[in-house]
Amino acid sequence: MSVGIWQILIIAIVVVLLFGRGKISELMGDVAKGITSFKKGLREAEEDAVPVERPAGELPKASAETQVSQATAEDKAAQDKAATPSA
Repeated sequence: MSVGIWQILIIAIVVVLLFGRGKISELMGDVAKGITSFKKGLREAEEDAVPVERPAGELPKASAETQVSQATAEDKAAQDKAATPSA
């Protein structure tokens, strides 16, 4: 025996009679507010996440690459300056 449209309709009418339309809409509003506050809490938790601590000598990957490229650029500038004849 499966649940048909008439059984669902009768159950819906009984629920509305017991709780009233106002109470059901209020309950659904509370559920929506709960979901909204849950999502807001997740966003705040991600923003407040503690950054990973690194050992004192270890640099982040981007910083290490930047330092290498700066050193390379300085080396090239020094070579160019040495290669240029002074007058």
